[in-house]
Amino acid sequence: QVQLVESGGGLVQAGGSLRLSCAVSGPIVTTYVMGWFRQAPGKERDFVAAIDWNGSITEYEDSVKGRFTISRDNAKNTVNLQMNSLKPEDTAVYYCAAARAGVWRREYDYEYWGQGTQVTVSS
Repeated sequence: QVQLVESGGGLVQAGGSLRLSCAVSGPIVTTYVMGWFRQAPGKERDFVAAIDWNGSITEYEDSVKGRFTISRDNAKNTVNLQMNSLKPEDTAVYYCAAARAGVWRREYDYEYWGQGTQVTVSS
């Protein structure tokens, strides 16, 4: 059974940093694309960032470019999201997800999802 478990969320002041981690376990190949999505209260779940199987290609939502960095360590089966210069509008539940293929920004192309971790940025 595939499991994705996020950690690292919390409360931070605007301008601060957080590092989210996603631990991957189960029969999932390291060639999967890994992505991060987020869902703010009352809003749909939106794409944040994604990374290809060996970490050579990344993609970001425009509002996080230059502030967030996605990375992966296949030896440790982890995917990380370093978030710097956080803003109140980054407040959301952040989800880790895995996909075999498809459009990286498209939520329904991802087969496996974590339970999410809350990130709250105070002004």
